[in-house]
Amino acid sequence: MVTMAPHRSLRVFLASGIAATSLALGHPAQADEGDGSKDKSVLTVAVSQSVDSLSPFLAQRLVSTSIHRLTYEYLTNYDAKDARTIPGLATAWKPSPDKLTWTYTIRDDSTWSDGKQATAEDAAWTFNTMMTDENAATANGSFTANFERVTAPDPRTLVIKLKKPQATMTALDVPIVPKHIWEKVGDFSKFNNDKQFPIVGNGPFVITDYKVDQYVKLEPNKSFWRGAPKFDELVLRYYKDGDAAVAALRKGEVSFVPNLTPAQAASLKSAGNIRVNDAPGRRFFALATNPGARARDGKKFGSGHPALLDPAVRRALFQAVDRETIVEKVFQGHAVEGEGYIPPRFGTYFWKPAPAQKVSHDPAAAARLLDRAGYRENGSGKRVGKDGRPLDFRILCHATDPHDKAVGKYLQEWWGELGIGLKVDCLDNVSDPWAKGDYDLAFDGWSVNPDPDFVLSIHTCAALPATPKDTGATDNFICDKKYDELYAKQAVEYDPAARADLVRQLQSRLYDTGYMNVMAYPNAVEAYRTDQIKSITTMPSDGGNIYGQDGYWSWWSAEPATGGTGDDGGAPTGMWIGIGAAAVVLVAVAAGVAVRRRSTADDRE
Repeated sequence: MVTMAPHRSLRVFLASGIAATSLALGHPAQADEGDGSKDKSVLTVAVSQSVDSLSPFLAQRLVSTSIHRLTYEYLTNYDAKDARTIPGLATAWKPSPDKLTWTYTIRDDSTWSDGKQATAEDAAWTFNTMMTDENAATANGSFTANFERVTAPDPRTLVIKLKKPQATMTALDVPIVPKHIWEKVGDFSKFNNDKQFPIVGNGPFVITDYKVDQYVKLEPNKSFWRGAPKFDELVLRYYKDGDAAVAALRKGEVSFVPNLTPAQAASLKSAGNIRVNDAPGRRFFALATNPGARARDGKKFGSGHPALLDPAVRRALFQAVDRETIVEKVFQGHAVEGEGYIPPRFGTYFWKPAPAQKVSHDPAAAARLLDRAGYRENGSGKRVGKDGRPLDFRILCHATDPHDKAVGKYLQEWWGELGIGLKVDCLDNVSDPWAKGDYDLAFDGWSVNPDPDFVLSIHTCAALPATPKDTGATDNFICDKKYDELYAKQAVEYDPAARADLVRQLQSRLYDTGYMNVMAYPNAVEAYRTDQIKSITTMPSDGGNIYGQDGYWSWWSAEPATGGTGDDGGAPTGMWIGIGAAAVVLVAVAAGVAVRRRSTADDRE
């Protein structure tokens, strides 16, 4: 099983790779040539997702938010063992009897990396900026939408006054930034925080360098209150091709590779000095349909196929999807069949449709449904609508993700049998057409936090862009009154059981609208070099994942291997770390079989 650093827990995610000429195989990765410090230990992580922004006010991709977890403190954190709320920048918190005023005690031992003290004023400024500047609320505005007033009566006290009760007050996943740096920013919509280095923060790491679609470099924050990380440098290096990342791992050019396909994982199980971790994931893999892109001002835009506004068409498409085949053939069993929006890992909020509600795999029923809805086959076997327009759809696919491509081929086959055409548009960057509404369907998925509020909020009407020219926090333009009503209720419900019931009702409503089809919950399948990383913490600590955690535990706790053997207690190299820390034996899969998207492209790109 994974060796854990004493008294430390872990949770984060990264990307990187270092030039082969700069590495000593069998030892911790060394620094890039020319930096004058070849003896320092470097932890390199390969990532397939490019950074959308180094600004915490704008970043939404997993790789970016993971970097912010490393570089900025949040008010609270999640324990690596069981994801319970623990202190972060705040050491304590207390609500008023009516739950409308929350008082946080800010720790006195947190300093910014430029030496200045971190205070309650930094937190108050961060939240007030999000409350008063719509651009600053782009990424995390749902957390502050209900805030009435935020003050810092003294350096150690933060007071948040709410308009109405809010259930996320111990799970405000908002990076706190240094006021003395960020108050100089003019336009938050354009400032990406990527021009001056090192970037001032108070987390365990400090960002020292960044090159677009190449790498992000970080060094330990020596003044971090929990203690500095043990590696001298952390590098997240971008790899567009997953096989190239695995090859770099074999050569010792990178220390860690996440999001392995079954074929890649199987090929690594007998490799020397490499360990494979296979753990239940915190992500879902879904099909999203364009419900008609629109802004909050009521204006519609984009080029989504109008037939997808018909619930009968959406239901027929999803009835033709065989989830079992996707889990067995694409994920090779390294996933669980999907239905609800929250993965089973989060048992409190997990939901499954009732038998009568479930959209089961039934191609014959799908064909009958389309016939009844007026989408009949013409002489050439093509489904056409009453307007004579054929049902030919486009689906956005991440070019870096073999899962998208593999599932796309199945969809072409399954939907083709219904007389429906599908063009799989595999792009390096799906963000632009997605934001413009220029898609019919898309491969979608998000990492879910222990508190599900954020992933639920991205389907509310409030998440839509203000105008077609603006950027919103919406996932795919869903705006449903009943869903919004349920979301508002869960947001103010403090009773855990009652709130969990409302969250399940939200998932049920989202399921019934038919705009989202969750196909699978992929495992976290990842690998690292034991001759570079001696120990590292998983989350949860008993059989959990390393990449994509809900905190900074993994890379903060990682210890460099001091010898060339990578031996951490006699376990054979290339062993599998299985679900619940049990060993897993994989059957090798054909080289042509790939897997799903959330593995190489985390979150919507």
